[in-house]
Formats: sequence, C-alpha cells, structure tokens
Amino acid sequence: MSDVTDAVASLAGHGNAVPAMVLASVAALIATAGLRTRRSRRHGHAPPPDDTGARPPSAVRPAGPGQTGHEGGDSALWRLRTTVRDAPGSLAVLCAALAERRVDILSLQTHPLAEGTVDEFLLRAPGALSGAGLAEVVAAAGGTRTWTERADAHDLVDAPTRVLGLAARTALDAAELPLVLRQLLGRCTIRSLPAAPGTEAGGTVPPEGVLEDTVLRLRAPGGGVISVERPHLPFTPAEFARARALVELDARLGPRIPRGRDVLTLSEGSDITVRRADTRDVPAAKAMHERCSARTLGMRYHGPVKDADRYLNHLLGPRFGRTLAVQTASGRIVGLGHLLWDGDETEVALLVEDAWQRRGIGGELLARLVAMAAETGCESVYAVTQASNTGMVAAMRGLGLPLDYQIEEGTLVVTARLDPAARSMARLPHGERAGRE
Repeated sequence: MSDVTDAVASLAGHGNAVPAMVLASVAALIATAGLRTRRSRRHGHAPPPDDTGARPPSAVRPAGPGQTGHEGGDSALWRLRTTVRDAPGSLAVLCAALAERRVDILSLQTHPLAEGTVDEFLLRAPGALSGAGLAEVVAAAGGTRTWTERADAHDLVDAPTRVLGLAARTALDAAELPLVLRQLLGRCTIRSLPAAPGTEAGGTVPPEGVLEDTVLRLRAPGGGVISVERPHLPFTPAEFARARALVELDARLGPRIPRGRDVLTLSEGSDITVRRADTRDVPAAKAMHERCSARTLGMRYHGPVKDADRYLNHLLGPRFGRTLAVQTASGRIVGLGHLLWDGDETEVALLVEDAWQRRGIGGELLARLVAMAAETGCESVYAVTQASNTGMVAAMRGLGLPLDYQIEEGTLVVTARLDPAARSMARLPHGERAGRE
C-alpha cells in the first residue's frame, strides 16, 4: 500500500491489492468498535525482551490537562466498566442511579458474557464525584467488578470513526500495530514471542487465537505469537474479536512502511536522504557495521562487538518500534536511528558510521525520532549510553528539552520529557526540513 487512500480503497472493495477477508476484518472492527489505552526499562546491550509493557493503573488517576468536561472544571470525564445481571431492567436501574447523581452517559457499549453483561460507559460526572464515589453508586445499583478511569477528549470520538482511523494507521505502517492494539484495548502489556523450536509459525496458538480471562494470544503476522496481558481488567469476547481483526488486517497487508523520504544538505554540502527502514534493510545495515570501528559499535551496543549483527533483525522489526535510515546519494546506509517502544517510556538509539560522524547526522536523526515519539503520545524518551559518548550527550542536549541524567548499571541514562509545555520550547522538526521525494 503506497498510502492510506489506496489502503482504504482496497479495504472498501475498490482495488485488487487486498483479499476480501481484509474487508471482513475491518467490518468486524467497526461492528465491534470500542475501547482505548497504555514499564519496564530495558538497558541491556542485548535485544530486550519482546515486551511493550505498561504498569497497571490505580483505580483512579489524578486529572490531567484537558480532562475536565466543562469550562471552569466543574465536571470531569470518566470511563467506567461494570458487570450487571443479564436480566430485564438491570441496566435501567444502573442508569437511573447515575442520573440521580447528575452523571451524564455520553456513550454505552455492552459486552454479553455467559453470565451477566459487561457494560462500558463514557460519563461526564460532577467534579466533586470521585472514581470511588462512582463505584459506590454503581455497586448500590447492582453493578459488580467495577473499574473506573479518568477519560479525556479523545474518548469523545465516536467508535466507528476511531476504529477506521486505527485501521488506516495499520494499513499505512506495520510499526503501528502494537500502538494500535494498546489504543484499542487500554493499558496492557504486549509481547511478541517467537515460535517454539520445532513448531509452526504460530506455535501452540490455533489460527483463531486464544482468550484466557486477562490474557489473549494471537498468531503474529510475521510468525510467532502476540501475547496481550491486562491483569487489572479481564478481556471480553468483543475486545478479543477486535484485536484479532486488526492483527488479521496487518497480516493480509504484509510488510510495509511509509515511502516518504527527505533529502537534506549537510553543512559541508553533501546531500543525504532520511527515510524509514525495516528488516529489508538488514543486509545494508550489516554492511555499515563492517565499516564502523569497534569503538563506535561498542558505544552503540554496550557489549561484544562481534554480536552487533544479531541485534539488527530485532531493531529493524516493525513490532518493536520505528527505524530511520540515512543514506548517501549512492544508496549506502551511513546512519541508523531507532525508536523502541517501552511501555510508558520510549528508547532512542543512534549509530552513525565513523566517516560520517560530526556532520550533524546524529542530531538530525534524534530530533526526528523524538518528534515521532511526541506525535504518538509518548511522555518521555530515554537514551542509554556512556558518559564518554559526548556526541550522544550533545545530541540530547541539542533537543532543547528538559533532561534527567542517571547512572544505572555503569551506563548513563539520559531522559527527555515530552510534555506539551516542554515540546513548545524544543528544537524539534516541524514539517519538511528540506526537499521531499
């Protein structure tokens, strides 16, 4: 798919690039439209565990910017999920109890189960009513296993529109799948697990996937298994169906990355091209490794230089983040920048070939990666390096963002905060920086 328009046209049955089953996948997503999302820090030099984990939330989180429902902050948006008896009038009693406390029901979805029904609400409640207070109202009206969380304006988008947007993001970029699943399912831990030796690509997971209360497992598009865990809130069959449809869509579309590329002119006059990269660039990345000094590789991978090549399939894999490549006019890759999903945090990492260092390439890559992280809603990014790596430290300082420095396990961890106020003062790319191909 060259762009979202082509993807949506194919999904709608106007092209031949995508089988009819993909249309069924998107139809299933829209028909079951629903929920929303979002730590472990990985500092080792080896490929990190295949985990985009997020810490489970407390029952109620403090309100953030934009989370009040009316001007003046006299109301707030909440997401609430509860289980009620599958009997006539049960939902009416619950709605009446909410109305008595002047709680507006903005949207409602039902998830039928074998015993009872899970009802999910988007509510606007008086500012004085806490999450615990909402739960007490619901319990008095017959609701059980109630869960509440503060919502924001993004939750006000109608479900079909939101799901179509998620499908379009998936169609354009394979690296979006973990992010899209988290937005669809809420705070959860997503792991990409390899197939067990001697088994088929999906391991022991059947083609239709497995749902086990707070865990769901699906066959990964590139082989292996996608495992999603949400200990604080069991998955419903409807959520399982939505996730399965998105993963099926991703598998049907195959490998893909946005084709856009920027041509930049360095200070000494050389032109370079910055573009997205994936596992198809592994051979060129290995060739760059061969041209790098042992010191440069050691600074990047924090371990035995001879192991550097084995990290590339992981680093360039779309399931774990995004990669930018810098190539010369002849097509040779001379720099790589990685944005690696890590729960509520995101890691950035850079490698620039020795002959091309000190020309501003690292700073350019880093600024673009951090801008990507900000666009996806990341709250911070961190870089794991050594105090002697003055180039990386200078590049982080050059962002113009608030930085925190920590020494962990003999390495330097530099964290940049990406809240809106910090980004407004930062020197990050805005739109095209030079000619675009």
